[in-house]
Amino acid sequence: MEIKDIRKLIELMRENDLTEFEMEDQGFRISLKRRAAEEGGQSVPAVTMPVPSATPAITPPSPPQPAPAEKKDEEADLIPIKAPMVGTFYRAPSPEADPFVSVGQEVEEDTVVCIIEAMKVMNEIKAETKGVIRKILVENATPVEFGQVLFLVEPR
Repeated sequence: MEIKDIRKLIELMRENDLTEFEMEDQGFRISLKRRAAEEGGQSVPAVTMPVPSATPAITPPSPPQPAPAEKKDEEADLIPIKAPMVGTFYRAPSPEADPFVSVGQEVEEDTVVCIIEAMKVMNEIKAETKGVIRKILVENATPVEFGQVLFLVEPR
């Protein structure tokens, strides 16, 4: 990977307000993290130099953020559908198509609920649970992180 490619990645992070980005391809690994600058509150990218790796790096998901007590009670019985990868979340197969699912819709384990685009590949994400969609937590065409909750499902 050349420096111009790294600069493009940093610019994409700024444009999409991403704080972290990791990529591994054919033994090449890069990790980018943005931190708040000491002055002015701007973000400054911190680049971890790429290190060739024979084994894929596995990063454990971040612990979930604590929610207010009233939300915990409402959502205690709901099952989260989480993003299995970093990418861009799409609710429909194309801009003019209807969304895959809506609030109140019943889903099965094999129901496609969204698409996550990662490295120009469209990945269909399935519900992997039976139930009713109660909340959609991500806006269409926005970046998502690994482990981020996309939907909340009331089990059936």
